[in-house]
Amino acid sequence: MVEHSTLHKVVVIGGGYAGTVAANHLRMRTDVDITLVNSRPKFVERIRLHQFVAGNYDASVDYGTLLGDGITLVVDDATRIDTASHTVELASGRALDYDHVIYAVGSTGAVPSSVPGAAEFTYSVAEFEFAQRLRARLVELPAHAAVTVVGGGLTGIETAAELAEQGRMVTLVCGGTLAPSLSAPARRSVATWLSEHGVTVLEANAVAEVRQDAVVLTDGPVRQSALTIWTAGFGVPGLAAASGLRVDALGRLLTDETLISVDDDRIVAAGDAASPSGRPLRMSCQAAVPLGVQAANTVLSRIAGTAPAVIDQAFKGSCISLGRRAGTMQLAREDDTPLDSYFDGQKAAELKKELCRRVVTGIAMEARSLGAVVWPKGGPRAAQMVASP
Repeated sequence: MVEHSTLHKVVVIGGGYAGTVAANHLRMRTDVDITLVNSRPKFVERIRLHQFVAGNYDASVDYGTLLGDGITLVVDDATRIDTASHTVELASGRALDYDHVIYAVGSTGAVPSSVPGAAEFTYSVAEFEFAQRLRARLVELPAHAAVTVVGGGLTGIETAAELAEQGRMVTLVCGGTLAPSLSAPARRSVATWLSEHGVTVLEANAVAEVRQDAVVLTDGPVRQSALTIWTAGFGVPGLAAASGLRVDALGRLLTDETLISVDDDRIVAAGDAASPSGRPLRMSCQAAVPLGVQAANTVLSRIAGTAPAVIDQAFKGSCISLGRRAGTMQLAREDDTPLDSYFDGQKAAELKKELCRRVVTGIAMEARSLGAVVWPKGGPRAAQMVASP
């Protein structure tokens, strides 16, 4: 740990996987005044919200167990970054002065306005408050009632599987390919589990309209649905755009390969809301935690007056839980493209549980032992991007 006298004010916006570990890692220097702004008083394990919805996991962790000494937690919403005055404006009316900002606002679910009834009648698992509402609805819903999950990605699959394991009558509407990020063999493994557990998978179908008690598919049929859960698509908060900073098509903050905003070198991004070179990494805690550490390192380099390093991390794959007793582990190349290799069953379920546990314990370890978080690396992305189509 390096000791200095002049305090440098760093405001971390967002207390998810990236922001929390970034705040902890900034303590590598003793002259950094660290404020973490988050809308909730507790850390949320978003990757386990499907379990929370099913009633078998809490999915929230006290920040007192995760944050290192000296970090100030402000429970509030950031509404604007004033780059001229170097302040972060909050919903409460407060304004926080900063020398540097780590922009780690994360992601959220996106319900398209183009689908009639979707915003009005669907439920979501993308945020803790949405998941609370869904969990309460499931408690009052008869066990035999038809449930529709819209979205064939990993979130939709895990949600459908969790409910099917509890005996719910679940239909999964994919709107294209089931689990498109997986290899064909791993996709077949997931499809087999869903079929064996009574999930009706409508792979090519999409939802054209949502009603209070039904969904209308694009090819015409109306299917009864006492509860419709929307998991198709993600978005990001609009804070960057509202602050006059350039963003990509989804709204992620545009940065260079050191995670510094292309508009303001005092603002560094991490996690789901970062778009380095317009080529963002997959939204996942697998990317968010390393990006959080690397964003903190960029800020520390800026304070020290040294050149920040470009991001360097590699993927290993993705692990999908299928209820509590099974899963599918898809192995991947460093650039996150899937291999044909995978394994499934109880072994994959145990690995998924352990990986989820390690993410949270890793953040806590960074609070106690600086530099504790390590991750696989694949070298700078410049060569990869040149080679990519």
